[in-house]
Amino acid sequence: MAEINNTQYFKVNTDPETRVKYVLDIVYNAMAEKGYNPVNQIVGYIMSGDPTYITSHKNARSMIMKVERDELVEELLKEYIKNRSWQQR
Repeated sequence: MAEINNTQYFKVNTDPETRVKYVLDIVYNAMAEKGYNPVNQIVGYIMSGDPTYITSHKNARSMIMKVERDELVEELLKEYIKNRSWQQR
């Protein structure tokens, strides 16, 4: 049993990169579940800033609005560059 006089420490991972990846994953899956093309819808949101491109299913719309659009673009570009096939030739 924990000592009552000691303070417990709890750390939540708030790394922005992890947060953006998590949000993109949730949004992508929610869009796919509802039958939308997730790539087209996310691009529409990023380009316009209009949150109605994103479904409210599984709270995806409110989640994506908590992330800046430039952070979304930055994370997508980083992943693309990291995983590009022509880099490995």
